[in-house]
Amino acid sequence: MATSEGFLTDEQREMLKTASQNAENVLSSSPKGLFPSPLFSDHHLKVPAAGKSGTAGVAVRHVRRSHSGKHVRVKKDGGGGKGTWGKLLDTDGESHIDRNDPNYDSGEEPYQLVGATISDPLDDYKKAVVSIIEEYFSTGDVEVAASDLRELGSSNYHLYFIKRLVSMAMDRHDKEKEMASVLLSALYADVISPSQIRDGFVILLESADDLAVDILDAVDILALFVARAVVDDILPPAFLTRAKKALPESSKGFQVLQTTEKNYLSAPHHAELVERRWGGSTHITVEEVKKKIADLLREYVESGDAVEACRCIRELGVSFFHHEVVKRALVLAMEIRTAEPLILKLLKEASEEGLISSSQMAKGFARLEESLDDLALDIPSAKSLFQSLVPKAISEGWLDASFMKSSGEDGQAQAEDEKVKRFKEEVVTIIHEYFLSDDIPELIRSLEDLGMPEFNPIFLKKLITLAMDRKNREKEMASVLLSALHIEIFSTEDIVNGFIMLLESAEDTALDILDASNELALFLARAVIDDVLVPLNLEDIGSKLQPNCSGSETVRMARSLIAARHAGERLLRCWGGGTGWAVEDAKDKILKLLEEYESGGVLGEACQCIRDLGMPFFNHEVVKKALVMAMEKKNDRMLDLLQVCFNEGLITINQMTKGFTRIKDGMDDLALDIPNAEEKFNFYVECAQKKGWLLSSFGSSVGDGSSKAVAAT
Repeated sequence: MATSEGFLTDEQREMLKTASQNAENVLSSSPKGLFPSPLFSDHHLKVPAAGKSGTAGVAVRHVRRSHSGKHVRVKKDGGGGKGTWGKLLDTDGESHIDRNDPNYDSGEEPYQLVGATISDPLDDYKKAVVSIIEEYFSTGDVEVAASDLRELGSSNYHLYFIKRLVSMAMDRHDKEKEMASVLLSALYADVISPSQIRDGFVILLESADDLAVDILDAVDILALFVARAVVDDILPPAFLTRAKKALPESSKGFQVLQTTEKNYLSAPHHAELVERRWGGSTHITVEEVKKKIADLLREYVESGDAVEACRCIRELGVSFFHHEVVKRALVLAMEIRTAEPLILKLLKEASEEGLISSSQMAKGFARLEESLDDLALDIPSAKSLFQSLVPKAISEGWLDASFMKSSGEDGQAQAEDEKVKRFKEEVVTIIHEYFLSDDIPELIRSLEDLGMPEFNPIFLKKLITLAMDRKNREKEMASVLLSALHIEIFSTEDIVNGFIMLLESAEDTALDILDASNELALFLARAVIDDVLVPLNLEDIGSKLQPNCSGSETVRMARSLIAARHAGERLLRCWGGGTGWAVEDAKDKILKLLEEYESGGVLGEACQCIRDLGMPFFNHEVVKKALVMAMEKKNDRMLDLLQVCFNEGLITINQMTKGFTRIKDGMDDLALDIPNAEEKFNFYVECAQKKGWLLSSFGSSVGDGSSKAVAAT
């Protein structure tokens, strides 16, 4: 079997046979002439003889002879080389398929798995909002943009809408920047929740470093957007403090917040400057909208032109606030009885044209129903008139019939006895008089005359609710009054329960007062700073509210305000100044004015200084310090000052009595510094009683907590 070509083992023979069969199959399936038939005869398989090579026992190698007669080794895997056929006869299954071959069979094509693209909802949302924003920048139609965003759904992604809107506007002209701010104000609370607004600005601040790469003045522009959001009341001032804690100090986002505070929000008249920064604001405040609505309704009543009235309502561009149109129109119909047919005609036409949606119509009726108790003070027949208007609106088809049912159920669930209703009516009048007179002692006397201390929490709720719908002056007056009431007649439990009632109805309050949540948080935080509440009370209040309700969010916001740097000073001036001084600051001022008077000051000037303090509820401190100074200096000149203050009504009998009571309760501590303090005090009491400074109950009244207060001071 040995030949010059060497010896083949059985295994090698089997391999050769298999290779030959595979080659024949390939040739038989190819057109004639494609391959020459004597292919194998020209290229024999060589097997080296034993002992002639170190490769004995290794698999057979293919050897080809070139045209020059030299043996040429084929490259590994049969790869092509000069004068070789390449990989044509390889049997590893990698054969070439020619689609131009007449015998081509698509079934021979190798299968290939193609990965299907999985759609990401967030990516789809981001692409969709870009087109909404582009269209809005082209048309300026806030209503269409709000409608498109509402129809898009995916409300949990709205924070990315805010980021996209602001980032796109930052790279455009001032017109688009202004339009972006206006749109955010319009969408706030109605389409995009306050928490999503905050989260949207947070991710904007986090991406400020990336924005600065493409937009050179990105820090300043974004700072102006944040300032504008604060001015427009869609971001609370506390947002800046919270966001700073979450950002690295070296980041652009941190620089944005610093720029917002220093360059914009700290400037005089900053609100007006910020709103006009982009060439004139197209945004109008809630108060301005309400005024425009009132004006157009009165003009309509005079002219009777429903078409013109509808046009004016449409031009307001606040479809999300049309419930205010409904509410004010109904109130006007109650005030001017002859105008009722015209008002009903206008509301019907506005509904039929789709100008006022069914939801806005129902919301307007619901808001009016909730305020009927207050309205009845000005329009005694308000309830009966409202009950007659509802069936008319339902019968004419522009108020949903379900309103009647829900209204009846709510009324039954919230039915109150006559005593509570009478108390509410009385305290509303008392509060209105206080806002006009700023007379805290008179208010306290009026409450005591009512003789219903169990309803103190209801009074607190009414007080703050009425103050929130007024200017900063009334808000400051409400905070000052809370401090006085806590000292005089309200317990801490009354205050806590009153705030719980307020927070439980926060969502309803927000229908009338768009920024109710932020303002309630300021009232809560201010109460803590004024020592009306302690921080632990906030925990108690929060524990009695639903975890995810608007009230719970307000409590968390109040905690953040209190935890902020310089919180005391800022919160005491949160309503724009007023009597917002710390207790220690007020005490220092009282001490200085008394020292100046004692050293030869003018009596009238001392009285004016006490009046300028603007803290009538704290005048008992003037009485206390004046008496202590009289004992220390052995100078009864202070009694002359107290006499004049009492005669002028500057210090009331209640405050005078409280001042004397504080001295009496702290007499043991005072006697350590002034040995004859008790003797002197008895003399002062005798004089005060003769002059009518003190209440008849003074002899037996002892303030349990007052001695602690005196000792602490």
